[in-house]
Amino acid sequence: MENATYLERREAIETYFDRTAADAWSRLTSDAPVSRVRATVRAGRDRMRATLLSWLPQDLAGRRLLDAGCGTGMLSVEAAKRGAHVTAIDISPTLVGLAGERLPHDLGVGHIDFRVGDMLDPALGRFDHVVSMDSLIHYEAADITAALAKLAARTSGSIVFTFAPRTAALTVMHAVGKLFPRGDRAPAIVPVGEQTLRRLIAAEPGLKGWRCGRTERIVSGFYTSQAMELVPA
Repeated sequence: MENATYLERREAIETYFDRTAADAWSRLTSDAPVSRVRATVRAGRDRMRATLLSWLPQDLAGRRLLDAGCGTGMLSVEAAKRGAHVTAIDISPTLVGLAGERLPHDLGVGHIDFRVGDMLDPALGRFDHVVSMDSLIHYEAADITAALAKLAARTSGSIVFTFAPRTAALTVMHAVGKLFPRGDRAPAIVPVGEQTLRRLIAAEPGLKGWRCGRTERIVSGFYTSQAMELVPA
C-alpha cells in the first residue's frame, strides 16, 4: 500500500490535470499556438521525450513497455511505432481521453493500451522497460524511491524517469508556490537533490540489484527536468 504522502499528492495531481489544467495541457501537447513561456516548456518536453526514448533499444518489437504517467500519449506513440506493446496509464481521465482521440491509425506492429489509474498498480503486470516522464516531479525523494522500487519489482530491463533537480530557481519557485491558497495553485514541483536521490536508491532494499546509469538535465526556459536511468546491476 502506498504511503499517505504519495496518496495525498496523487489526489492533488489528478484534480489539477483532470480539471484545472486540462485545456492548457491539451494545447501544450499539440501544435496549437502557445505563449512564449509555454513554448519553452513544450521545447523542453520535446527534448526530454527524445532523450528518454534514445535510452531505450531502437528496436522495441515485442517488448512490453509501461508509460507511467502517459499524459496525452506522445511518448507512447513513438514507442509503439518502434514496435513496443505499450501500457499507457495516467490518473487523469481527461488526458487519457485526449490520448485516445489523437492515436494514429497505423502503429505498425506496435500497440497501445490506454488506461486510467495508478502507475504503481501491480495488476498492470510485468514489463521489459518503464518510462516515467515528469510524473514523479511532484513527489519527495523518499516517495520517488519507493515508487521506483515498486516499478522495479515488475521490470526486467530498464527504468528511465525524470525528477526535478534542486536548482536555485526551482527551490525559489517551490517556496513561493506555498504562499498561494491551496485551491489556487498547481501541485508543487518538488526539487530533489541528485546525490540525495542516489543515496536513497542505493539504500532501498527494493532496488537491490539495480544501479543508476545515464543522467541528463534538460533546461529550456521555464522547463527544467533531469532524466535518470536505472538498470540491473
